[in-house]
Amino acid sequence: MDEVDLGIPRGILDSLPEESVTPQDMERALEGYERRVNGLIAAAEDDAAAASGVLDVVEHLESRAERYDEFVPELRAWGQSPIHAIAWRNFCVALVDQLYAHGDLGERLDRERNHRIVDDGIRMGRGK
Repeated sequence: MDEVDLGIPRGILDSLPEESVTPQDMERALEGYERRVNGLIAAAEDDAAAASGVLDVVEHLESRAERYDEFVPELRAWGQSPIHAIAWRNFCVALVDQLYAHGDLGERLDRERNHRIVDDGIRMGRGK
């Protein structure tokens, strides 16, 4: 499996106020995610193992996106601008989209996600 090259969509950066430090924070986060994903791919014994590790990262990003999305109405209720929460949510979603669009990784991620769903169902069924 080829290494992943991730990026921050220009639209996300353009949505932030000019004085914001969020772009620098996003760049550091991006480098960390890219390093982690590429490390998982390099260390994996095969593509299935790589997809399993990358899916953990995808699920983490999806969880963070949901958490940021939950902040938006709360910030609005307090009269605060939700632009940073929206930008971070969109950042996480964009990274997930980029991972799914990378070669055949998206297909492997879907396969691994389905495997986990079936495996969880089987384990839950045994406990009855």
